[in-house]
Amino acid sequence: MTRPAMLPPIGLRLARTARVVSQAFERAMADAGGSASTWQVLVLIRSQKWGNQAEMAEALGITGATLTHHLNAMESQGLVRRWREASNRRVQQVELTEEGTAMFDRLRGAAVAFDDQLRSGLGDDETAQLAELLEKLQAGVQAP
Repeated sequence: MTRPAMLPPIGLRLARTARVVSQAFERAMADAGGSASTWQVLVLIRSQKWGNQAEMAEALGITGATLTHHLNAMESQGLVRRWREASNRRVQQVELTEEGTAMFDRLRGAAVAFDDQLRSGLGDDETAQLAELLEKLQAGVQAP
């Protein structure tokens, strides 16, 4: 299959689009009083679908040191509470505080509004097709 001669490489177009969308999402999160990073950490903590901090960092696609940096900042802002298990001092637990839950709710509203805006030019079939195509692109670059 040959690609049309007039179109730039799909990887370049995807990278540009990802950058524009990421910057717009970051602005939406900032307007709501947070950041995309804070939102991602809050979502993971709220879901309670992670084990230890290393698993949490892996789920976010960041290093343990970066996660520690985020959690330290969030703890100093009063968004999360951390403690160590008495039975295993190596395991650190994290939960949202009341302020963290309020931030989660505020950022969730902004994230939903942003997603609605992002999808506004697409129909349901196009949205489903885009999701499928993005999965194919990702699979094409991942190691077997």
